Formats: sequence, structure tokens, C-alpha cells
Amino acid sequence: MSTMLVRELMTTDLVTAPIEADMRTVAKRMLDRRVGSVIITNDGTPTGIITESDALLVGYTADKPFSAVSAQAAMSHPLATIEPPPTIRAATDRLIDEGVKKLPVVSELELQGILTMTDIIRAHSDLRKEVQRIERGRGLSDPDDWQRSPE
Repeated sequence: MSTMLVRELMTTDLVTAPIEADMRTVAKRMLDRRVGSVIITNDGTPTGIITESDALLVGYTADKPFSAVSAQAAMSHPLATIEPPPTIRAATDRLIDEGVKKLPVVSELELQGILTMTDIIRAHSDLRKEVQRIERGRGLSDPDDWQRSPE
């Protein structure tokens, strides 16, 4: 997994909203597309992100309808991003350093995709299952028990 690249795991089916949108529009997009975040753009350039947590915070603290709260007011910014070439290990370090769970993937200010902790965990789980499948095929489940066959 340490040599797997961001571009191999990132999701490219993105959900965005313009900075002029209101929180009702943003929440509807999250619900309709069944995603945990919406990238906020300003003239097509990624500017911020609104996550489920941000939406909950607005709902709890704003004391007004979502239609009266702008995406710009609710979004997290500046936006922590990553470029497509780095490894998943570098992306994981970035997620931890920034204290975020989602990293939009940007190349020359153009939004390419998004990498989430869920993507990384799912890939790790898939790799683990594949290793276990291979181990079962060898008849041994513990690599320490593997022995060379006599020649």
C-alpha cells in the first residue's frame, strides 16, 4: 500500500457546488448523491469543502433555516489538497497533519478527484482479504509457517 498512488484510489465522481449556493442546496446534493462532502468552487476553482460534520454544526448553531446560510459561511477553508502523483502513505500523512478526513485531489488548480479515509481503509481491507485468500491457497494462514519445499 505504501507504493500505491493517490490517483489509484481517488474517487473521480465529484459533487460540487458554487460558492454562491446555500446550505439547503449543499445538503440536498449530499443526500441525493449519498456522499459525505461537497467541494465548494469559486468560478470552477476548488475553494472549500462542506462535510457532514459542517452541515451538522450549521444545523445546531445557526438558529436559522439552511436556505438562509451560505455555503461560503459554512465551508471549511483554506482547502487542504493533494496532487495525484503522491503515494497513499504521503496522503495519509497529509490527512493526519491537516486533521481532515477528505483530501480533494487538485492538479494546477483543476479538481481531479477526492481521496478519503474511507477510500484508504477500504483499499487496505481489500488488500488484506487478498493476502488472506492467497495464504489460504497455500494452505497456511501464517506467513511465519511458510517453508520452502524440499528440492
